[in-house]
This record gives sequence, C-alpha cells and structure tokens, in this order.
Amino acid sequence: MDWLLAIRYDIDTVGDFLFNPIILRALLQTLYIALLAMVLGVGLGVVLAVMRVSRNPFVSVPAGVYIWFWRATPVILQLLALWFGLRQLIDEDIFRDNWTRFRAAVVTFGLNEAAYMAEIVRGGIQSVESGQMDAAKSLGMTNLQALRRIILPQAFRVIIPPTGNEFIALLKNTSVAFAIGVVELLNAAKIQAARNFQVMELYTVAAIWYLVLVSIFSLGQAELERVMAVSERERPETLFSRALAIVSSGRRVV
Repeated sequence: MDWLLAIRYDIDTVGDFLFNPIILRALLQTLYIALLAMVLGVGLGVVLAVMRVSRNPFVSVPAGVYIWFWRATPVILQLLALWFGLRQLIDEDIFRDNWTRFRAAVVTFGLNEAAYMAEIVRGGIQSVESGQMDAAKSLGMTNLQALRRIILPQAFRVIIPPTGNEFIALLKNTSVAFAIGVVELLNAAKIQAARNFQVMELYTVAAIWYLVLVSIFSLGQAELERVMAVSERERPETLFSRALAIVSSGRRVV
C-alpha cells in the first residue's frame, strides 16, 4: 500500500477553483452555448421533421440530405469547417469581425442538433394515428392547421423524453468547442491546469460542475414528464375530439 502514499492530490485546490471567477465564467459560456444551440436545433428540427413527412419529394429529399450530412459527419469537423473554413472562404473584414468563436459554436451545435431533433420530432409525428390527419382535413383544416392543432400537440408527449436526453448530450458535447478556442468549462479547466500543473484537481472541478448541471436538467426533465403524464391521465378527451367539438359548434378553426 506504499503506492497510496505517493499519490499527490490537493483537495484544497478543488475548493479554491470550484467557485473561481474564471471557472464560473466558462460555466456560463457552456450554458449559453447549449441553450442557444438547443433553441436553434428545436426550431429548425421541427421544420425539417415536417418536411421529412411530406409526400412531396422536392420537400422531403432536401430535408433527408441535410439530416444525413449533419448526422454522418463528426461535430468537431463541423466546428472546424464553420470556423476556419468560412473565414477562409469569406474574406471580408465585416464577416471576420462578426463571426466570433462563440457564434460559430452556437451555429454549429444548433445545426447539428437540428438533424437529431428532426428525427425525434418525425418519430413523434408518426406515433400519432394517421387517420387523425385525414379526419382533420375532412373537417376543413389545412395540413399546417392539422399539424399545429392536432398532430404536434399529441406528439409532444413522445418528443419530450428524447429531447431532454439530447439537451443533456449537447451540454456535454460543448466541450469539443475547445477545438476552435472557445473557453468553455473543460477548456477553462485545462488552461488552469496547464498553469499550476494540478491536472486532476482541475478536471475534478470540471467534472463536479458537469454533474451538477446534468443533475439539475435531469430532475427538471423528470418533473416535466411526471406533470405531462398526470395531465394525460386526467384528460380523457383527445385533442382531436376537442377540435371536432369546435367545428361542430360552428366556430372557425384557425
């Protein structure tokens, strides 16, 4: 057991850096990138999912190609291409001044996430009975009205769990933004470790904060799923039956 005496681990360093302003700024940077990228990914993913389920090949094929490309290439390659590659292709000062590392990371992660969200949303849409779309059309709804009022609200409960998992994965994947020089949580820990040579201690700090963030969002996701499950049990009528009641009462469906 003599080897245990040779272990050099300074727990005080962990305490000193856990709330260090440099680490906390990097933590906020990680959160900003993940949240903004997720908003972009969800918004674009819904559009792509609707395109994918379209019977028009001029709509569904481009969406399929987009999803194929962004899922088939490594995210670190996408980061490098959108940061270094675009700066080479667009040799304009106004672009270089505004295309920051932070924006490149948000856009890259958002576009990448959109491909995965598109498949999640598509699965949710296809989990709804196909007859509901036909019935909605028979009531005078357009395709977009049926999607917005009937299909997507019912698909939402199927979409929530994998979306929460995707966000947690995205939160951790922001660590690869170090490749373009973004000082996120892991990169900040690496920089500090290079200065004081206390590598394990600084990586412990990063691990603690990742565990805290993931635990918070995991609990939030679990609570949201619980609330949705309770609300589904307490509401025997379907959204489609509500739409049918609206139409039957003579009110206009918008």
